[in-house]
Amino acid sequence: MSTHVRRRTLLGGTTAALGLVVAGSSAPFAARATAAQTTRMAAGYGRLRRAGALLALPEGFSYTVLAESGSTSAGGYRVAGDQDAMGCFARPDGGSTIVCNHEVGGDAAEGVPHVDGLVYDRGAKGGTSTLVVTAANEVVEHYTSVAGTVDNCAGGITPWGTWLTCEETDEKAGTHEDDGVTYTFEKDHGYVFEVDPTSQAANVGRANIPLKFLGRFEHEAAAVDPSTGEIYLTEDADEPNGLFYRWTPPTGYTQGTGRLHALAADGAVEVGVLEALVAFERNGRQVTDLSLATRTNTTYAVEWTRVPDRDAREKPIREQLGDGLVSRARKLEGLWWGDGGTYLVCSYGRTDDGSIHEHDGQVWFFDPTKQTITLTTIFGVNRDTEKGDGVDGPDNITVSPHGGLILAEDGDGKSHLMGVTDQGKSYPLALNLVDDSEWAGPCFSADGSTLFANIQGDPGRTFAITGPWGRPSNAAPRARGRA
Repeated sequence: MSTHVRRRTLLGGTTAALGLVVAGSSAPFAARATAAQTTRMAAGYGRLRRAGALLALPEGFSYTVLAESGSTSAGGYRVAGDQDAMGCFARPDGGSTIVCNHEVGGDAAEGVPHVDGLVYDRGAKGGTSTLVVTAANEVVEHYTSVAGTVDNCAGGITPWGTWLTCEETDEKAGTHEDDGVTYTFEKDHGYVFEVDPTSQAANVGRANIPLKFLGRFEHEAAAVDPSTGEIYLTEDADEPNGLFYRWTPPTGYTQGTGRLHALAADGAVEVGVLEALVAFERNGRQVTDLSLATRTNTTYAVEWTRVPDRDAREKPIREQLGDGLVSRARKLEGLWWGDGGTYLVCSYGRTDDGSIHEHDGQVWFFDPTKQTITLTTIFGVNRDTEKGDGVDGPDNITVSPHGGLILAEDGDGKSHLMGVTDQGKSYPLALNLVDDSEWAGPCFSADGSTLFANIQGDPGRTFAITGPWGRPSNAAPRARGRA
């Protein structure tokens, strides 16, 4: 998610206005929009107002801080920083269990606390923590659920109620140096791990098993097709730009708790089939980079190219497959299953990073039945990042139970949670009042009453946001004053 190269460097410090295009699509949330229309901002839940020292929210909304990095949470847990993507799971008592990624690298001074039976690599400091909250959003438990991993960025919820946490790195075992800090890994990294939200004990000896058959690369997010068990994966990488992957289970596989761990128990790599997406225009011409699409409702046919060496022993997977075999995208980020397919985010594109056209965010919808990918939302280059409600760098994504999508902004300047209505208009939902640190991990409680989200700052914080949700308004905003 976070890049080591700041976005401002890539933008060159230029300024201009936001361009947002959202239009008709085969994706259900945008089905009523007008094709190829440049869209005004929507009212959503109303203009943002100061809701406290940390956030601006629409009128009637409020927030609670569930956890703050560096503090001691419920049960004496030392809260790790760099909170990132999250998955929320319903509890029988009406509360929620939230599994939170921590995008902590090997050069960090402090990370996710190591607990026996939950550590993959004693030299690594990333992992996940789990928060148990009541229906009133009071934290009653907070604990390590996997540790000794690296840069746990995004992930995905499985149909059987677990969390897939993904490492955004492909560093191998050995000694490394970053910004003058030297650290040593005992094992290779770049894998996906499965976390059980039911208890800490349920993860002992299991959550620290890498699912090597899902590939070793700079993972971002994962989404599981509940009807087939296929797993889709994004890669946030460049030089060359990353890929969108599909893992197809082996014959006889059935989904369920413990099934992925059973496949991974002996460290097997060549289980099922791992492939990368290649898209084609209607005339049969291959799309080498998804930034080619500049108009919403653009739809490409999809085929898949088999990955030769998914454990990347000699070279990264994205380098194994030439441009003639795949479709790339700069900063493939969030994934979320919904509406019979998966929504995926390309955070931004610039011509100097290999993109064909420039943009400040695309949302695509992959339809596994039709084997098509459709551009549902595109944000034009936003060069005015310090003022207004412009968008740059959407990252994590979730489907809202109240209609449309929620995007976490990870760009320059003001940092928002943004919504996209079911008619394809964009609106600000929350603003970080403290600094420009990125939002991450939006996910709703099972009853839709609470939106959980992180700000990955210093300190990093996990929020519970409540209010008069309902369906966001598609009307034009009455006022766009600053919070």
